[in-house]
Amino acid sequence: MTVKEKNIRQAGSPVECEAPNMRQQSSRDGLLKYLIVGIIFGIVFVKAEIVSWFRIQEMFRFQSLFMYLVIGSAIAVGVIAVQLIKRFNVKTLTGEPIKIATKEFRKGQIIGGFIFGLGWAITGACPGPLFAQIGTGFTVVFVTLLSAIGGTWLYGRFADKLPN
Repeated sequence: MTVKEKNIRQAGSPVECEAPNMRQQSSRDGLLKYLIVGIIFGIVFVKAEIVSWFRIQEMFRFQSLFMYLVIGSAIAVGVIAVQLIKRFNVKTLTGEPIKIATKEFRKGQIIGGFIFGLGWAITGACPGPLFAQIGTGFTVVFVTLLSAIGGTWLYGRFADKLPN
């Protein structure tokens, strides 16, 4: 099924959720928890200088290992966490089993990764910490945020014509 067919199907009639762990509607309390965790995460990113334009430029110029170590440790924690979830059949807080779908490699991932990395190097901003950068007063990052939204829209608009 193409992306366009999925969008039509989702817009036209109720469809079973492809992400079974996200079936429940979020309450205001649930959203407040996510907001608080996001704020804490943003503070940690700022204090650790992960959102620093200078640190990101150091990484892309191969002048420092700092960001590579941060990214490498995040990958290691992610790999270990996924293996533990699979091995011990960990369930969500609501008791639902966590299902991790297998991923298929596609050549569009290489092209998309290159475009993503190029944008990251040019702007000094990754989509994850954009809001933390804006929150610290770097209002010029609004341009990057709008570009990320525009790029996402473009991808959604032309996904069925791209090599994904």
